Amino acid sequence: MLDLKAFTFNPFQENTYLITNEKNQCWIVDPGMYDNAETIHFNQYLSSQGLQPVSIINTHTHLDHIFGVQALKDRYKIPFGIHEKDQPVLKGAVTSAMIFGVDLSKAPEPDFFIVEDQQLKLGDDVLEVRFTPGHSPGSIVFYYPAGGWLIGGDVLFNGSIGRTDLPGGNFDTLINSIRTQVFTLPADTVVYSGHGPETTVGEEMRSNPFLR
Repeated sequence: MLDLKAFTFNPFQENTYLITNEKNQCWIVDPGMYDNAETIHFNQYLSSQGLQPVSIINTHTHLDHIFGVQALKDRYKIPFGIHEKDQPVLKGAVTSAMIFGVDLSKAPEPDFFIVEDQQLKLGDDVLEVRFTPGHSPGSIVFYYPAGGWLIGGDVLFNGSIGRTDLPGGNFDTLINSIRTQVFTLPADTVVYSGHGPETTVGEEMRSNPFLR
């Protein structure tokens, strides 16, 4: 079984996730460590738990979800994966940083592309990849059927949805993604979002004001 741990980093209060198996291998999802203190804190946790990072896998590439990517690539010599359609967002991250008044001197380069409907394997455990554009053109979510949870990036939040006013965003596309790729999961599926607290598929189907 996979274990999931959340960290909250950077000025945007972004949730970074660590997925670990029983052999202490781990995926790092959306690393958002912004400064040295946050990076040191994260690395110290990995070291204290004896964890072995295998790769970085991102739900999307808005700047708050990639701040920590290069530091992890440099330290652990691990690859960074995204959906191919999010490349324009990644390439525009430095410009976005200037607009938001935060520091990002260079965007990291992806090492591999994650494909929709792909199964990602960490040892004997499998994550399902679902394609959920709308917040960004290459947004994906990671579903773990055996554990009943989903890492949803900025697609769906507790009581809200991802913004669609950034380049590549589209409201109708996002709503369709949620209805066809998230709301088709069991109602008790726990959704871990890119910002804020977790929720469930059933709760959002009942009460999310954007999806009634």
